Amino acid sequence: MTLEAHVTQGPLTTESGAPLADNQNSETAGAGGPVLVQDQALLEKLAHFNRERIPERIVHARGAGAYGTFTLTRDVSQWTRAKFLSEVGKETETFLRFSTVAGNLGSADAVRDPRGFALKFYTEEGNYDLVGNNTPVFFIKDAIKFPDFIHTQKRDPYTGSQEADNVWDFWGLSPESTHQVTWLFSDRGIPATLRHMNGYGSHTFQWNNEAGEVFWVKYHFKTDQGIKNLTTEEAVQVSGLDPDSHQRDLRESIERGDFPSWTVQVQIMPAAEAATYRFNPFDLTKVWPHADYPPIEIGKLELNRNPENIFAEVEQSIFSPAHFVPGIGPSPDKMLQGRLFAYGDAHRYRVGINADHLPVNRPHATEARTNSRDGYLYDGRHKGTKNYEPNSFGGPFQSDRPLWQPTPVTGVTGNTEAPVHAEDNDFVQAGNLYRLLSEDEKSRLIENLAGFISKVSRDDIAERAVNNFRQADGDFGKRLESAVQALRG
Repeated sequence: MTLEAHVTQGPLTTESGAPLADNQNSETAGAGGPVLVQDQALLEKLAHFNRERIPERIVHARGAGAYGTFTLTRDVSQWTRAKFLSEVGKETETFLRFSTVAGNLGSADAVRDPRGFALKFYTEEGNYDLVGNNTPVFFIKDAIKFPDFIHTQKRDPYTGSQEADNVWDFWGLSPESTHQVTWLFSDRGIPATLRHMNGYGSHTFQWNNEAGEVFWVKYHFKTDQGIKNLTTEEAVQVSGLDPDSHQRDLRESIERGDFPSWTVQVQIMPAAEAATYRFNPFDLTKVWPHADYPPIEIGKLELNRNPENIFAEVEQSIFSPAHFVPGIGPSPDKMLQGRLFAYGDAHRYRVGINADHLPVNRPHATEARTNSRDGYLYDGRHKGTKNYEPNSFGGPFQSDRPLWQPTPVTGVTGNTEAPVHAEDNDFVQAGNLYRLLSEDEKSRLIENLAGFISKVSRDDIAERAVNNFRQADGDFGKRLESAVQALRG
């Protein structure tokens, strides 16, 4: 939509719709006198301005988004009864929000940080949110560690800056992070644009079909634009010249009709194979090797419409991995289990208890029928209908069919890790990733890691950090140790 399409010819008004006589001068007691409290237009304007910013997201604060379409290219009803995945050629409206993890709302785009890949499907059975990243793994495997991890990435309470000591102290004491850190400091750690990177559901999810059969699934979104990345030096230059580089590139590409797209793939594991698989398939720090579970192409995602208002549609958009539809559900992934609560709770605090009433968050093909009433942002949509269930006045009723199948559990409660599988090791996959890299890619990875590790203030923190990579691969650790020592003197 052009700027001219937004222009109106009517008079400026107050929030209640009354014509505003003067928007240039406050009402005063005489010329040059004190401002009067009866100038409600002034007070209303200032009060609204004071409240124009809602609390930014604790993580993923810096973001950009666009609307699009998911088109199914393969019938997957043998694995899931989700209706939007049932008919080849079916199109589903979507909204995708990209983000960086650690930076504040005003931070630069071109930084070394994972990218959030939060996708909302407006399906005929309600909204389905797939809240992932541009990496298939993550730093930790249990949500109880997430606040601690994020505290290390954010500003130190004393210095007010991100501190290498905090980052590497935590990563060194959390060997499970070695795989993701190797990803982050590789060439893919700084995408050139949001269009030139992959997206992943990252977690393992449940699919279940009409017969009640259960499958475990991982999602992959492979960019059709090709992978493009920035070196550390290029990113420094881009961030200084254009902090909004990613947001600008996405918006302008859609404006000129160069719609970015991703080929959507899934890996499917029959539920019975999970217990005896060589490592815990619900561990977020690990990938499923393609040789074991080859990716299956199921669709195409295209972004083709920009938001009209960034605040209303990008900043007030809410995503929760707990937003499932029939045929899709959670897995025992402990990080996912924690996020099922944390994301919805964050949005209830940040945007408000009725954030789902906002246009960007509403279901498109169906109406949300709940007994929740009142609260901040409530729009009175329920009018005078009853707010309890069951009732005798034609109110909504339960479906009696769960969205997903139950997961068998055994054992006793306790603060324990998942059952041990043959390859439940924090270093195997990080080493595999290192050995896949070319010599030039290895050199840049070593340089990126050493440059950051060398900034820590204590030798023991540096040594512990290096040791994790040594356990992943001997050559990896040896070269990194030498590089760090050279920089630290």
